[in-house]
Amino acid sequence: MQEENLRLAIGQINSTVGDLEGNSRKIQQYIQEAEGRGVDIISFPELALTGYPPEDLLLKPKFIQDNLKKLGELVKTVNNLIAIIGFVDKKGKDLYNASGIIYKQKIYGIYHKMFLPNYGVFDEKRYFQPGSQPLIFRYNKIIFGVNICEDIWHKDGPIKEQVKMGAQIIFVLNASPYHMGKIKEREKIVQEQARENKVYIVYVNLVGGQDELIFDGQSMVVDSRGKVIARAEAFKEDLLMLDLDIPGGAKKIKRVITLTDQSPVKKKKPISKREIRPLESIAEIYQALLLGLKDYVNKNGFRKVVVGLSGGIDSSLVATLGVDALGKENVIGVFLPSRYSSKESEEDVKELARNLGIRLIEISIEQIYKIYLMVLEPQFLGLERDVTEENLQARIRGNILMALSNKFGWLVLTTGNKSEMSTGYATLYGDMAGGFAVIKDVPKTLVYRLAKYRNSLNPVIPERVLTKEPTAELKPNQKDSDTLPVYETLDPILKAYIEEDKDLKSIISLGFEEAMVRKVLNMVDKSEYKRRQAPPGIKITPKAFGKDRRMPITNKYRG
Repeated sequence: MQEENLRLAIGQINSTVGDLEGNSRKIQQYIQEAEGRGVDIISFPELALTGYPPEDLLLKPKFIQDNLKKLGELVKTVNNLIAIIGFVDKKGKDLYNASGIIYKQKIYGIYHKMFLPNYGVFDEKRYFQPGSQPLIFRYNKIIFGVNICEDIWHKDGPIKEQVKMGAQIIFVLNASPYHMGKIKEREKIVQEQARENKVYIVYVNLVGGQDELIFDGQSMVVDSRGKVIARAEAFKEDLLMLDLDIPGGAKKIKRVITLTDQSPVKKKKPISKREIRPLESIAEIYQALLLGLKDYVNKNGFRKVVVGLSGGIDSSLVATLGVDALGKENVIGVFLPSRYSSKESEEDVKELARNLGIRLIEISIEQIYKIYLMVLEPQFLGLERDVTEENLQARIRGNILMALSNKFGWLVLTTGNKSEMSTGYATLYGDMAGGFAVIKDVPKTLVYRLAKYRNSLNPVIPERVLTKEPTAELKPNQKDSDTLPVYETLDPILKAYIEEDKDLKSIISLGFEEAMVRKVLNMVDKSEYKRRQAPPGIKITPKAFGKDRRMPITNKYRG
């Protein structure tokens, strides 16, 4: 059977939720570039036109209308190639997560997503109706089908029916959020589907940060043997183009939508092949945090960020991420020493600021702290000092950072990690006060790994910060281990309870002391009210607080 040459392109774009004009303009630019390079078919990510996830924007009738209007405008720009574009379709009162197959300024077909995810961060059944009809299309002698994201994860999904109908290639539009190890899960699913159905799969994934979510791109093309033959960039926009030689499909196929059955001769300059290798795990996580921070700041209209620097590992890593994501001129460090701040902490803060090249502001909180204690003395008379006096210092620091934010328009980056957020080892309206929690989903042990990785590229975090024992420095000789188990023990317990939903007995059976496990689980359960009041932060684990894990605050269950 004669082979047909097909030049396809993946438009791996960074859409912004609600920016219909900007997203449309970007799609159009990619179409124009692809058409100039002789591309036959270009595919864009899931809901590329609206951004993903649009959430309750989908409840606004005007938003749906405007999205359809923009699609109509885009259709007029599509000429000599096929564009597969994700958008929101409307039939009567029902909404659909859809993709339009567009050619020669005409929509030839609209595919509706058939499997709607409703777990983890997904809530699609709240908004959409499921589609019911697999579609296939003829372009010259090639037959292709379209899936959307969750469809490909089901063995009984539309791909099987489409291949039976004659499809040789399946284009899959995705907005698949990142977490550690996700790319391997995706690859396995796509490879299995390609191999079992003996079909090429063009897997197109969104890239960019959207509130807590990161979309990592890493789109791919997999051949009918299950081999990845092309990859797009990780955490970057990309126009990936590829030439495929596909045997011509059957001439007579029922239920096929024909775009053209001619084979026009196109003179095409050869496309140079490029090899994109998957990132190492720790580099992948670091890039995810950079993209999430950069997009949150830029997409929400901020220019500069401010970080309270303590001389500890968490604030050092957050400041470093800020510089790497936004540039040193857009990061301000603030050192807020008290009577309990050590000389070593001051030295480490100043060394970090010098290494990063950022502006450093120093404001002592001692006088303010004295006034707080004096004002409260009549109420606290006869009572021993406790965590109350410690938290006062954190809240004073939070107030100062927020004052700087209000006055200069800087976004406050909080510095709490997942271990602290889990156990409530953080102060409401103190170190939790801010606009964005960069490492909110990063366990403490991973914070150290990320800091060491960053220093391996170019040492900026002082070596002593990596080796000294963690401390909040809110009272004399304080150490985190006074309150918490050492992090090497704490983090595996937290992972088992929060991410794996293991119960008390199951966690104890892993080799942990029962009293310690009970203490940790009790801290997690009692701190839910704090987490509800924390700023949004970047999801990098399989189960993050917020969209992933939604526990009731009022909750007596202690299973």
